Amino acid sequence: MKNLIKIKGILLSLVLIACGSDDNGDIIPIDDDGGVVIETTLTGQITEDFTLTNDVIWELEGRVTVTNGATLTIDPGTIIKAFAGSGANASTLIIARGAKINAVGTASQPIIFTSIADNIDVGQIAGTNLSENDRGLWGGLLILGNARASLSGNATENQIEGIPASDTNGLYGGNNDADNSGTLSYVSIRHGGTLIGDGNEINGLTLGGVGSGTTINNIEVVGNVDDGIEWFGGTVNVENALVWAQGDDGLDIDEAYSGTISNAVVVLGDISDHGLEIDGPAGSLEGSFTIDGLTLIGNTNTENGEYADLRDRAMGTIKNVFARGFKADSDVELDNNGVAQNFIDGKITFQSWVVELPEGVNTVNEIFVEKTGDGESTIITPSFTEQAAGWSTSGTSGGANLSNFSWTYAASKGALN
Repeated sequence: MKNLIKIKGILLSLVLIACGSDDNGDIIPIDDDGGVVIETTLTGQITEDFTLTNDVIWELEGRVTVTNGATLTIDPGTIIKAFAGSGANASTLIIARGAKINAVGTASQPIIFTSIADNIDVGQIAGTNLSENDRGLWGGLLILGNARASLSGNATENQIEGIPASDTNGLYGGNNDADNSGTLSYVSIRHGGTLIGDGNEINGLTLGGVGSGTTINNIEVVGNVDDGIEWFGGTVNVENALVWAQGDDGLDIDEAYSGTISNAVVVLGDISDHGLEIDGPAGSLEGSFTIDGLTLIGNTNTENGEYADLRDRAMGTIKNVFARGFKADSDVELDNNGVAQNFIDGKITFQSWVVELPEGVNTVNEIFVEKTGDGESTIITPSFTEQAAGWSTSGTSGGANLSNFSWTYAASKGALN
């Protein structure tokens, strides 16, 4: 770790009064109580087990990777502040294939990833100088595993978006659907999504080929430039996930992700796009996701602000949904004949949707629309809109259990009201 975690020079000058050495003869700073000085800025690669404690502010500088065989443990209540960086050197935390993260917070002591610009301090759960509209101040958190993903050309692995191709720690995918990348629980990720190239930003939480042996629950993403959470294949289940004020899509599914997302909330901000964006397999491998218990809260100020966009042979089930606060022209759309055919074949299904009707919308099934690609004609008979009357109704309640999100920054700011 000595080459991977550095200490600010001013801190060293204040606390260093003696030095010892390890078995390799390397110098170790010692404080006046005989303890090893805590070095609080993370850089480069973490190649052995390491723990972040909650008694200091940890800083993330540049692309930091936990490599194969190492485990990063983060104590409850720990705060990690990231520098912005730029391009390929945007500050990100990558959990590479074969590595693990054990970040287990609590409702009263969540683990917080945020920007170096945030004035939050040790023991606090929020600062006072940033809001959900402060985006792109650092990169994000990426967890990469060995589970299968449906990839172009039937490849078995792929480079995750946002990480340069020269960095092989950015690879995800394999053949172990039960792969275990650790545990993520009661974690809040704020103000991320640094632009690394033209139209290429980092998601708040990226899950590439993450297996079902991984535990992910009670997650919040606030104010990310790109998507809140994006799945690239994999089988990991995610429970109690909240995304607020993302710049693009709230929950984004790709490459035959085959897990279950249960009790989730997406709250659109002033520049948000879709609540859901769902793509299908990129190769011959097929997989079907489940979303069970979802609340979508719209925003009438955003230019787009759609409920959901299903594209490219999407496969899965979306059920027990409540949506409110959207514009009259917002919709749930099947984007082309590929996903429309999957609807006909029963590979994409909808169950139990309740929608608080926007002004100007007379019946709830009007929001369900079949669209077409270039040169295509609609193929669903009776129409997608007509069939939607069988699973949708107007109302004012349903969806996710919002009480499970009382610990979040979003709840403290009234975003769920």
